[in-house]
Amino acid sequence: MNPGDSDGASETSSVAAKKNSKKPKYSRFTQQELPACKPILTPGWVITAFICIGVIFIPIGLASLFASENVVEIVDRYDKDCVPSTYNGSMLEFIQSSETNKTCIKTLTVPKKMKQPIFVYYQLDNFYQNHRRYVKSRSDKQLRSKAFEDEVEDCKPETNANNGPIVPCGLIAWSLFNDTYGFSKNNKTIQVNKKGIAWKSDRQHKFGSDVYPKNFQQGWIGGAKLDENVPLSEQEDLMVWMRTAALPSFRKLYGKIEEDLDANQNITVVIQNNYNTYSFSGDKKLVLSTTSWIGGKNDFLGVAYLTVGGLCLFLAISFILLYVFRPRPLGDPSYLSWNKNPAGTLN
Repeated sequence: MNPGDSDGASETSSVAAKKNSKKPKYSRFTQQELPACKPILTPGWVITAFICIGVIFIPIGLASLFASENVVEIVDRYDKDCVPSTYNGSMLEFIQSSETNKTCIKTLTVPKKMKQPIFVYYQLDNFYQNHRRYVKSRSDKQLRSKAFEDEVEDCKPETNANNGPIVPCGLIAWSLFNDTYGFSKNNKTIQVNKKGIAWKSDRQHKFGSDVYPKNFQQGWIGGAKLDENVPLSEQEDLMVWMRTAALPSFRKLYGKIEEDLDANQNITVVIQNNYNTYSFSGDKKLVLSTTSWIGGKNDFLGVAYLTVGGLCLFLAISFILLYVFRPRPLGDPSYLSWNKNPAGTLN
C-alpha cells in the first residue's frame, strides 16, 4: 500500500469532519458588540433633564387639580341616621328584624350646579371584598352559560339549595348589595338610569343571556334578590357587584341621573336601608358626583405631579448653584473603556 494514499485519505477525512462539525456561530449581537447609547451624565444634561421634567409636570398637576376642583360631589353617610333612636344601642337587631321599617328619608342640598350626567354611587367602608376565600367563591363558567349550571364546586359554601344548584352561586353573588334609592325634587321624581352601568365586556361575554337566576335568596337581610325572569346579561347591578374591589373602602356605580341639578336645590332621597353592615362595623354612604376629563374628584394625581415637578425644579436649581460656586473638573471621556476599545472589551 502506498503511504501517500493513506496520508491523502486522512487529510480528506479531516476536511470532511471539519465541514460536518457544528461550529458555534458568533455575531456582534451574541457578543454584545452592537452600537449602544452610553450617555455621559454631565451637569448640563442632568440640570436640563430636571428642568424639562419640572416644566412639563407642574402644568399637568395644576390642570389636574383644577379639573378635580370643578367636580361637584355630595357624600352622605346614612347607616347611623337611618336607624331609629330607639335602636341606637342595638343596630344589629334593627337590621336583622323583618318587622322593622327600613325606609329612611333624607334631604341633600346641592352645593353647586351639577351638570348631567350625575353618577350615583354607594360607598362601603370596612368591607373586605379582596378576602381570598370571598374572591374565589364564584363560578365564571356558570355565569357564562346555562350548560355549566351545575359547576358549583368553587362556590362553597353557597352551592346548592332546594335540591338544586344556586344560580348565581358563591359568596360574592350571595352578598349582593340591596339598598335602594329614590330621588325627587319639588315633589317631582328624578329618574335614575341603571342601564350601561356595567362594563361592556361583562354584558356581552362574562354573563350569559341564557342564564337565569335559580334558587337565589329571596330578599334576605344582607343580600338582594334577583328577578328569575331576567337573564344575568341584563342584571347590571349584579355585574357591578361581582367586580370585587381591591381595597376595603370602595364605591360602586348605582345609576345615572340624566338631568341638571341647580345650586342650593334640595333633593329628597328615599332610602331602603336593608344591607347589613352593622355586624362588621361597616359604613354606608350615598355619593352623587359629576366628572371631569380625569374622572371623579381626586386630588392625588394633581398633587403627585406637582410634587415631582417641584422636586425636580428644586434639584435643578440646587445643582446649578453647586455647579457655579463649587465646580468640579470633569474626567476625560476618551479614557472610558468603550471609547478606547470599540468592541467593548478590555485589553
